[in-house]
Amino acid sequence: MTNLRQLLVLTVFIPLISSPAALADDLPTPGDRVILTVSGKLGVTNTEEGTAAFDLAMLDALPQASFETATIWTDGVARFSGVELSALLEAVAAEGTELLMTALNDYAIELPASEAIPGGPILATRVDGNPLSVRDKGPIWLIYPFDDNPSYKTEVTYSRSIWQLKSIKVED
Repeated sequence: MTNLRQLLVLTVFIPLISSPAALADDLPTPGDRVILTVSGKLGVTNTEEGTAAFDLAMLDALPQASFETATIWTDGVARFSGVELSALLEAVAAEGTELLMTALNDYAIELPASEAIPGGPILATRVDGNPLSVRDKGPIWLIYPFDDNPSYKTEVTYSRSIWQLKSIKVED
């Protein structure tokens, strides 16, 4: 009877533990300076204001991606690394269709959430292994793998490659 009871407990609770709703409690509080705030239609937050605040260590703790690409802003090919936009949106259980992204200088862009796909844009925090400073378009630069996908080489995509990113608002 004990084994049956254990099996029943596992059958009921394991799906709950591994569900996105259960992961909602797993977003820690930043231990350092907040460099990105995500707000709007979120299922996971970590502030009293109902936003998700991230320091660099928290972004680094999310699944990382990297690619090499040339850009219109850099000399030659560089290696960009950081969290994929799709992984960040998954971590906060974003449910909107539009992303309003704002930079430190208040430059803002709207990006369809459908662009946040695996293998798509990343929130780069490093170039060639070096952390991005504000002077070097950091601490976060939304960058596309231009060389991997020539369809990204458009004026629209270039305008969406926002640097010094400070906030994302998830909207409908």
